[in-house]
Amino acid sequence: MARFRTWVGIALAGALCTSLAGCSSTGGKRAEDARKAAAAQGRAAVDTPRWTFAMITHSGDGDTFWDIVQSGAEQAAVKDNINFLYSHDDEAQQQAQLVDAAVDKKVDGIIVTLAKPDAMKAALARAAKAGIPVVTVNSGSEKSKEFGALTHIGQDETIAGEAVGEELDGRGKKKVLCVLHEQGNVGHEQRCDGVEKTFGGTVQRLYVNGTSMPDVQSAVEAKLQSDKAVDAVVTLGAPYADTAVKAGQAAGSRAEIDTFDLNAKVAAGLKDGTLGFAVDQQPYLQGYEAVDLLWLYKYNADVLGGGRPVLTGPQIITRADAAELEEYTKRGTR
Repeated sequence: MARFRTWVGIALAGALCTSLAGCSSTGGKRAEDARKAAAAQGRAAVDTPRWTFAMITHSGDGDTFWDIVQSGAEQAAVKDNINFLYSHDDEAQQQAQLVDAAVDKKVDGIIVTLAKPDAMKAALARAAKAGIPVVTVNSGSEKSKEFGALTHIGQDETIAGEAVGEELDGRGKKKVLCVLHEQGNVGHEQRCDGVEKTFGGTVQRLYVNGTSMPDVQSAVEAKLQSDKAVDAVVTLGAPYADTAVKAGQAAGSRAEIDTFDLNAKVAAGLKDGTLGFAVDQQPYLQGYEAVDLLWLYKYNADVLGGGRPVLTGPQIITRADAAELEEYTKRGTR
């Protein structure tokens, strides 16, 4: 496989096993199917106690990115003999309540995202008081240590934005629309900040209602119709890339559509040229290593990262790379 252009060296790579796994605190067919697959095909590689780890994310319903994170966590849970509980809510206060519920259950470890860190501070203080180790993942790296987490796993969002800015410069772009689909998400602001830091042209931010794809499309379309100087659109999540493509077509715009994050549809768009490039932060690795690092801490008091985040990206993925990743995007692990 060709070497992808990587801004940040990956600090850690897990040995992956071959069976899907896990169970979810929210139940549902997907989690039950994973549990059955684990029972039929997977077997723990360790003989440590069957600890319970809870992952609580800020994902909304139907977000393919978080399906990949969850899949990686479930896979590691089978290997490490972990009872894995997954729950999510895109409202910060509700997410904090889910953390409180995990503390009340006396779980053995918590994995949590800090997209809106201020809302999570009290809940993580309760976890610390209860002696429950915490790993933060994906968002909130700058608050992770302050809130008492063992380590943070993800990409540095500002660095990722800087990589995008330089890529856009290399493509000769002059005016970029940075589309933010979740107001208040500190990681999204950091991505656009990073683009502004390294991009030689103009960056405009467009805040959209990410819970409604028709609203996203109409907002991007209106902007592209009113400002023909925009020659690139950067979306901050894979599900929004295709919507931006449709908006550009409807507006008669020739702006290149680029995106953060990767899924099967994004890989197909890169391959057929409807998308320019994508930024992959390896969400499967984030979920997998979060479980694995909690297991290592419980088993051997190991802590990785030396007080700094364990980076999983960014990688700039272009058309030349898409075909080589197709196997993985189709099976839902990239």
